[in-house]
Amino acid sequence: MFLRCIRAENRKLHASPIWFLFFLLPVLSAAYGTVNYLGNLGILSVSWYALWTQHTLFYSLFFFPAMVAIYASYLWRLEHLGHNWNLIMAVPVRPFALFFSKFVIVFKLVVLTQLFIFFLYCFCGKVFASLPGWPPIETLVFLLRGALGGLSVIALQLLLSMMIRSFAVPVFLSLFGGIIGMLAVSQGHGLYWPYALMQYGMNSNRSEDLLAGNYLPFFASCLVWLLLIFTIANMLLTRRDVKG
Repeated sequence: MFLRCIRAENRKLHASPIWFLFFLLPVLSAAYGTVNYLGNLGILSVSWYALWTQHTLFYSLFFFPAMVAIYASYLWRLEHLGHNWNLIMAVPVRPFALFFSKFVIVFKLVVLTQLFIFFLYCFCGKVFASLPGWPPIETLVFLLRGALGGLSVIALQLLLSMMIRSFAVPVFLSLFGGIIGMLAVSQGHGLYWPYALMQYGMNSNRSEDLLAGNYLPFFASCLVWLLLIFTIANMLLTRRDVKG
């Protein structure tokens, strides 16, 4: 039944309008980052790493949380229409399987988005910044860490979209969460806020590695936030119907 849930969620993506945003928002993010890099060459080094800091500044802070929120709200949209929620709760499958199937689909979209972001980073570095060679291997590590840090953002946005019938409100909350995450990272408290974990993983706008090889607290924080949000979602789904 779980695999059937995943297939059902996948079908929602066919000819979906979110694919337009899937391509548009990363392109806008890359454009902002590249323009910011080229406009600050007086204080930035001419390097792939400096370009990475500018690309991830806009992406991790604004575009990634907004994209995840849009993905999550879109997947919950059908359940919030009419009396569909009552029908969903009556199907012979554990309610949490529905939530987790949406989590798997959004994570798939996030992985594809991360790959597209890296492609745009390489393209802008070669075409517009005229950087020599290719990006350092560290940027691929940051990309993987960012996907891991984004797991809690995916789970939290799915939880918010499950509870809130509005499409726009969870998106607004994601932007607010990203800003709080930036402040948390700047104060050294990023591990205590889910939206900051993605910024930590991507090493957003930093000349030094925020983790500096100390991965255990980062992994632990990702796991704790993920389990906490999953637990809350499961309690809401099994103990009462969620009203939008």
